Amino acid sequence: MRTGTIHRVTGETDVSVTLGLDGSGRCTVNTGVPFLDHMLHQISSHGLIDLEIKALGDTHIDDHHTNEDVGIAVGQALALALGERRGIHRFGHFVAPLDEALVQVVLDCSGRPHLSYGLTIPAQKIGSYDTELVKEFFVAVANNAGLTLHIRQLEGVNSHHIVEACFKAFARALRQATELDPRRAGAVPSSKGVLA
Repeated sequence: MRTGTIHRVTGETDVSVTLGLDGSGRCTVNTGVPFLDHMLHQISSHGLIDLEIKALGDTHIDDHHTNEDVGIAVGQALALALGERRGIHRFGHFVAPLDEALVQVVLDCSGRPHLSYGLTIPAQKIGSYDTELVKEFFVAVANNAGLTLHIRQLEGVNSHHIVEACFKAFARALRQATELDPRRAGAVPSSKGVLA
């Protein structure tokens, strides 16, 4: 089992993450941010990633610090689980529909962080969750996992549908990229021999 465990403590949050890439989608998540919990369940369920996440944060101020620090810890746990990234497919691509929304995610477990973000979310909030935090979550994950990540909204007018389609597409692209390729025989999928 390729797993990573991170415990991140700051003056604003206390976040624990255990992530298993070769899982079945088992998910126990409590961040104190209900919509973020819902989206983390999408990553687990559709990526077949086992996730255990517990976060205590200053949500009495707002959800920003918790959202960002959960993203950082998830990215760090993913990096640990990937290790030297030997034997993986490396690239992943998925287009997820949710009713009228259609979102494309393309990623490379390159070791080089980059995010191109193209969601246009009409509402400022989904429930109590500020929709600008979606980008901040993916910035944190990409930077700490070493992902090249492209997110494109192809269709969509309902804010909840757009964001959920994004997380589902990310989950499936990540699953595709991180699954082991038997033809690689444990080699690093790079002509350079290293992904960093």
